[in-house]
Amino acid sequence: MKLTVWTYEGPPHVGAMRVATGMEGLHYVLHAPQGDTYADLLFTMIERRGQRPPVTYTTFQARDLGSDTATLFKDACHAAYDRFRPEALIVGASCTAELIQDDPGGLAERLGLPVPVIALELPSYSRKELFGTDETFYQLARQLAQPCERTPEVSCNILGPVGLGFRHRDDVVEVTKLLDAMGIAVNCVAPMGARPSDLGRLGAAHFNVLLYPEHAEAAARWLEREHGQPFTRTIPIGAQATRAFVAEVAELAGVAPVLDAASLRQPWWSASVDSTYLTGKRVFVFGDATHAVAAAKVARDEMGFEVCGLGCYNREFARPLRALAREMGVEALITDDYLEVERAIAAAAPEMILGTQMERHIGKRLGIPCAVISSPVHVQDFPARHSPQMGVEGANVLFDTWVHPLVMGLEEHLLTMFREDFEFSDAAGPSHHGGHAPAAAHPAEPESPQGISGQRTDGEPVWVEAAERELRKIPFFVRGKARRNTEIFAVERGLAEIGVETLYEAKAHYAR
Repeated sequence: MKLTVWTYEGPPHVGAMRVATGMEGLHYVLHAPQGDTYADLLFTMIERRGQRPPVTYTTFQARDLGSDTATLFKDACHAAYDRFRPEALIVGASCTAELIQDDPGGLAERLGLPVPVIALELPSYSRKELFGTDETFYQLARQLAQPCERTPEVSCNILGPVGLGFRHRDDVVEVTKLLDAMGIAVNCVAPMGARPSDLGRLGAAHFNVLLYPEHAEAAARWLEREHGQPFTRTIPIGAQATRAFVAEVAELAGVAPVLDAASLRQPWWSASVDSTYLTGKRVFVFGDATHAVAAAKVARDEMGFEVCGLGCYNREFARPLRALAREMGVEALITDDYLEVERAIAAAAPEMILGTQMERHIGKRLGIPCAVISSPVHVQDFPARHSPQMGVEGANVLFDTWVHPLVMGLEEHLLTMFREDFEFSDAAGPSHHGGHAPAAAHPAEPESPQGISGQRTDGEPVWVEAAERELRKIPFFVRGKARRNTEIFAVERGLAEIGVETLYEAKAHYAR
């Protein structure tokens, strides 16, 4: 654990909150001090939920540490049951409460409540949020799933969607449509939308569809081992992966594969003349491993982009991402340090970023368009409209989300021909970035390393005014890269200033 301005994952008890908040009839009692009570902020503000998260805190204070905090915990459990009457309780400690070693699990065993009480062992100082979701759902499945007969019709469970999940609500709708087209019933969707009593019948399905391994792979492997239920390995993100997913599900269910791709628009456009402008565009991909791997494959195989960087922040899934990075000829970036990600993006100088909310901010600073593909995300990535990532409609959404920033970049390129016009000058700002930003706030024009043109700092060449004017003729979305390359070129040759000739010499040099 370390202090940071931003973080890709919170502590593991936040993962447990995400499972509890996604379910119904389940309540989470968290042993935590005042200050750790931010569940309402996460779920009602960011996810825009209509109800409060089912979490009760002990909220002990500094003065309570000299007395019996264990009693506070037991009283909170009884009060939560009396008030909410859940079908089951999960109990655990926050990272701060873990230090006082009250053992919520041991205390929970002696509560004497008439519902299952499941203790969570979530080591806050060695594990993180996604481990918390995976371990919590695994413990719930292990404690609640009972041996039962299979359903008369072929059925499956959909495993993995949780609270604060990136487009999980809409993905479940799309995947259910794919299954329904093949005559496969959905026995249970869990954790999201399920009750503890629903988890008791997980074993009735013939197989499991694992949508998000970060949240449910441990439970899927346990159900395979204990209940004889195989699970899918293909994540249906993108047109090709959706076809592969349908084929895999059909084989597990013993039915004919059926896929209605009539509404799929991306393949037609990819084969059109219009798409040639985007062929070979360099993209940097970063997110959770499942979404990053899927996005990299779609970018390369369906959009015709060049993946110039690939990484993830959850180390538990680093192995498949490293394998794909080797296949794509790039070095995998496995880190939870956003500053390291920013340095890697700046060095790669891509034309677009596919990342998280963090990379969206990085892209703004570097002047690079970014499409969000993965959690962590903010409120704008929980749209009221239907906007999946998976299935046929998900492929269309990906196409729109990724192509539009680059197409708008082309529009800005055309506008540079009229830069002397008052309406299209740099002072007006890019049309798709607000339209009224002053020149100093232009997101694609990084400030010159030596500051104001013509003023030199130690070791840095000076841009003469004519060269600055010529630089502004370059499209904004590659202007930062052109500036950096020219300055490197000048430094390597010991030039004290950069003129128009130096700019074009650098361009010719890097073109080779």
